[in-house]
Parts: sequence; C-alpha cells; structure tokens
Amino acid sequence: MSAPLSSAVLAASPWVLAERAAGMNPSVLRELLKVTERPGIISFAGGLPSPRTFPVEAFATACAKVLRDDASAALQYAASEGYAPLREMVAASLPWPVDPAQVLITTGSQQGLDLVAKVLIDKGSRVLVETPTYLGALQAFAPMEPRVQSVASDEEGIDIAALQRTLDTLAEQEHARARFLYVLPNFQNPTGRSMSEARRAALTRCAAEQGLPLIEDNPYGELWFDAPPPAPLTARNPDGCIYLGSFSKVLAPSLRLGYLVAPASVFPKLLQAKQAADLHSPGFNQRVVAEVMKDGFLERHVPLIRALYKAQRDAMLAALTQHMPPEVSWNQPAGGMFLWARLPAGMDATALLPKAVDKGVAFVPGTAFYADQADARTLRLSFVTASAEEIQRGVAALAAVIKEHMA
Repeated sequence: MSAPLSSAVLAASPWVLAERAAGMNPSVLRELLKVTERPGIISFAGGLPSPRTFPVEAFATACAKVLRDDASAALQYAASEGYAPLREMVAASLPWPVDPAQVLITTGSQQGLDLVAKVLIDKGSRVLVETPTYLGALQAFAPMEPRVQSVASDEEGIDIAALQRTLDTLAEQEHARARFLYVLPNFQNPTGRSMSEARRAALTRCAAEQGLPLIEDNPYGELWFDAPPPAPLTARNPDGCIYLGSFSKVLAPSLRLGYLVAPASVFPKLLQAKQAADLHSPGFNQRVVAEVMKDGFLERHVPLIRALYKAQRDAMLAALTQHMPPEVSWNQPAGGMFLWARLPAGMDATALLPKAVDKGVAFVPGTAFYADQADARTLRLSFVTASAEEIQRGVAALAAVIKEHMA
C-alpha cells in the first residue's frame, strides 16, 4: 500500500479554475430549499409545483406501455433534437404555425436558457432583462460574462418607453447593441404579473423595429385562473423570437423535460450546443410524456391544477388581508405560482428572513431577482405547495414578525 500524501501536498491544489467560474454563484432558491426541510417550517419559498398535481397513475400506465412496446428504443441513445412524436405534439400545441423541425427538446427549460447563453452571448455582450427577473436566467447567463442591464418595468412588465430610452442610449455607444431581451410575459417568476395585450403588441413592434431579438420564457402560461393570457410574443414575430416551454409545471418537474422553438437561422447552433452538453434529453422520459399526452390528457389534467392553485392563491390573499399591517402591499396574480409583496419603508426582506424562519415560515427575499438596483423591501411568496390551513398559519406568523420589527 502506498504512503498517504502529506498535508503540504494536499494543501497545494492543482486545480486552476476558469475565469468564468468566478461568475457562477450558488442558487439562493436551492439554498433556501434546505431550510424548508427543517421540521415545522411552512415554506412559501420554493417554486415547486404541488405534488398533488402529479398524475401518478397516468405515468405508471405510460411507463409500463413504453417498456412493453418500445423498450429497446426507449432505453437506447436517441436523437439530439428529441423524440419526433413529442416534437410534433409540441408544435401542434402552440398557437402559431410551427414546423416540428424548429422544436428542440431540452433537459428542462433551464437548459434552454443555458443553450441560448452559449450561442448568443460573448464576454461583455449586453443582455436586457425585466425588473425584477427570473433568478435562474441570471445564473444561466452569468458564466458567459455578459453585461446584464435591467429595463424599468411596471405591473404589466417591460416599460416600452424605458426600453426605447435604453436602446437609444446603447445606440450611441460603440459595440453596445443588445444581443437580446429576456422576458416572461405570463405570470412571471418572481412577481406573478402578466403582460397585457396592448403591451405585448407594443413590445413586439418596438423589438422588430429596433432589431432586438426576444427570448420568451413561458413555463407558467397554462396555469391561468379565470381567462387565458393573450397570444405569445413569438406568435407575433416568430423570426425575431426564441420561445421556451416546460413540462415541469403541468406534469412533473423531475422529468427534466422542456423545449425551445427557434428560427431556422439559429436552430442549428442551439442543437450543436445541446449535443455538446448532454447528447440528448432522456429518451425514456420523452416517450413516457408523449404516451401520457397523446389522447388529450393535458386538456383534462391542467384544469385540475388551475382550480387547485386558484383556491390556494385565494387563501393567501385572504390571509394577507386578514393579518398584514396596511403598510405591506402585494399584488393579485391572475395565474401561476407566485405573489409579490413589499415591506414597509426601512425594512429589508433579507434581514427579516432568519427571524421569519425562527417563527416557522420561509419566503424568498426579492433582491435575488434583480440584475441591478435591487429593491430590498420586496419578497416572493409561493402559494401552491402549502395547504390553506398552512397558508393561514404561515402568513399570520410572517405578519407577526413584520409587526414586531415595525414596532
């Protein structure tokens, strides 16, 4: 047996990290999920779908059928583009003409963001985002070392006048043209807000006139409560947009299946980036999802998710109205999984979090979702995994902590 290495040798690490690794940071949300594992914690923190929505029986039947009828192909390497019948289903489900050849199946929609970053961003490139925006997108973009710039936004999303001013300013600077604008028009994570028809039309027109590509992320679009959202941005200008979707919110997140729809001019490079990353997304999972979906299952299943989430949203709105002091404000999302709140002047949501956890409730401080100029008073509340009774107790505990610090 060889002698063990000395402490001096062990201390001298041979690993030299790439410069881009400095831009990689741990996910605030992933770290918060560890807190929620503590016994007794009521969590409004994680962006997790409710396990009550998982179609277990449908998956059991589909898995058995795939293994019985198609096991050799399902368990083999597969095409990088994705399982052809699933790509066809995705194309047919979208509200504008889509060639299945434009559909790339991804390992979760998060991989779609990673592929977009690798293909479209150079070091120092300008990337525009909403204020606030999805933390996972900021993390996906960061290793490519862009200059991420927030565009002022309101309750309907991107402020078009502010976007135009930003683009005008960039036009005056050499090599400062934005590579793309990243947006979540439907029930946005983190705010839950949605973009109106008028705002979508104005954004699409402005982007087309300015030659600004749009990355449209739509994981929550099917989770509307009273009325479906307006048509996607991509439907209005397919050649100027890349569209991202997911099966995580309507079937199950552990499948790690999403998709992107891209113009022919960029699709080949996205496919090559996909091939370099993981060859292909799990072929077995793709076949199972296609089997589950083939007889219109989602048309029957998704309304059940909507009804459950709407009831839980209503429970949270009622609890906030009952318990929160008038200095706290919040919105009323028309779908999705999240609600956005703002603390009284002078308070900091990040500083408040450990005190809330001590009282048995967790949330996500809003600062994590800003590319710059974060609003420390904001916080995100997820209403879909807690029961109505837990929502009542959790909001009451959070309100008590806020009132203590106001005093």
